[in-house]
Amino acid sequence: MRDRGSVIIEDNKVGLIKRVREEAVYYVFPGGGIEEGETSIEAAKREAFEELGVEVKIKECIAKVEFNGIQYFFLSEIIKGTFGTGQGEEYTDKERDRGTYLPVLVDIKSLSSIDVIPKEVALKVQSLFK
Repeated sequence: MRDRGSVIIEDNKVGLIKRVREEAVYYVFPGGGIEEGETSIEAAKREAFEELGVEVKIKECIAKVEFNGIQYFFLSEIIKGTFGTGQGEEYTDKERDRGTYLPVLVDIKSLSSIDVIPKEVALKVQSLFK
């Protein structure tokens, strides 16, 4: 089972990870695998801290997407920390060779004009914040 974690909203912006891999540029929601004994909510909180450097308050699950298991997307808000200071292995393991990861805050209105994966979750976020 997979967890693609927190959909973080701050001042009409959503927290994403900008990925550049083999000349492709796309955006994903922060998140990662659910560890043994962990709930999807606990994993989302842990991943927000590891990938973004922030502690979040989970509000609600806004989407579940089947892809290599079930990915859970939670609406959440930052309660502590500094966005962009994550220290997960994405940033620290130089041997990973999986492209670059850059935490970014993207205006919700812009979500339909960039390549966000999964697109249906980006559209759901836009519909919630019209």
